[in-house]
Amino acid sequence: MRFSNLIAATSLLAGATMAAPAGGPVHQHHRDKRAVVTDTIQAKVTVVVTGASGPTTLDTAYTASSVSHVTQDSSISLQAPVPTSTTSASAATSGSSTSASTSAAASSSEAPSSSSSQAPSSASSSASASASSSTGGGSGTSGGAGSSGFKGITYTPYNSDGSCKSLSQVQSDLSKLEDYPILRLYGTDCDQVANVLQAKSDSQKVFLGVYYVDDISGGVQTIAEAIEAHGSWDDVVTVSIGNELVNDGEATTSQVGSYVEQGRSALKSAGYTGDVVSVDTFIAIINNPDLCQYSDYMAINAHAYFDKNTAAENAGTWLLEQIQRVYEACDGSKQIIVTESGWPSKGETYGVAVPSEDNQKAAVKNIADVCGDDTYVFTAFNDLWKSDGAYGVEKWFGILGSD
Repeated sequence: MRFSNLIAATSLLAGATMAAPAGGPVHQHHRDKRAVVTDTIQAKVTVVVTGASGPTTLDTAYTASSVSHVTQDSSISLQAPVPTSTTSASAATSGSSTSASTSAAASSSEAPSSSSSQAPSSASSSASASASSSTGGGSGTSGGAGSSGFKGITYTPYNSDGSCKSLSQVQSDLSKLEDYPILRLYGTDCDQVANVLQAKSDSQKVFLGVYYVDDISGGVQTIAEAIEAHGSWDDVVTVSIGNELVNDGEATTSQVGSYVEQGRSALKSAGYTGDVVSVDTFIAIINNPDLCQYSDYMAINAHAYFDKNTAAENAGTWLLEQIQRVYEACDGSKQIIVTESGWPSKGETYGVAVPSEDNQKAAVKNIADVCGDDTYVFTAFNDLWKSDGAYGVEKWFGILGSD
């Protein structure tokens, strides 16, 4: 099955560039976005599905609830490489504690059998170089889950009042995240790249981000200076250019391609030769398969809570379905990595999705069991600096509670 889309040009061009605010940059991370994924995409695209009988236009845009359920017995034209289930401990969560407890992960996954193309097996991380190298860069698709049960975790360096955390605060935070092989950052503000490079363990890697696409060269320069002072390009597995630009109506697919190419060129000039991606929601990529051609792999954000038809204990199974849909939308040409997935510990009930500490633990465990090797869990700590957002959940995805 191939997905294509017809986009009304006026819906995207009005806000074509994610730019820093005129009064100075704000935090380089979305304040309130996941809950509006479906509405945003429905308003902007019409999906044409091409099958054996020719093109068929869907009455409504493609959403998580508007397509048939993928099961182990479903016949689909392409099979995504199946994430390897983990036998290590998966992270348990707490809405109030700043230390993580663990629970035993399932020894086998409920994922469908894989195709001949398998995700790379887990590899141990080598220690970071003490001095920066002139060139280098890792692979965002290699390696597997750590003892946390996940490939990595997302982290933002902001206090509850929105101020920047100090180096000592970042060091304290990261001391609780040593079981996560990779730390994903969204931007370059608050000296976060330099601080995280200094605070992380030698075995940990980083997934970095250039958030504002009107100053890609400036973002790359900030990253390069931090690498020069505090690490090596070999510490970096991926650099993202922008975040959810198509989903948020900030760019067309061709503009995203241009931004990624600008970023890749600037990073290469600075000495980085690893993976470069644009991150977007699974829905945005399925509805806009042109995005598949620009990134070195497909980096997707997907949260089962906003599906509203998925209970917490099935969050990982739901996530695997979205991985397969994106893989199919991209004609099997790219590996899929989930760069955000989690569950809120507080907020409103949305369909069968109920926020609670126990449900967060259940969701996180199921995600780790089914897709942990290919998923960055969202997020380390509650984002109390955010607005409540739709359904009152935006602040409450932190799996280690509030710092």
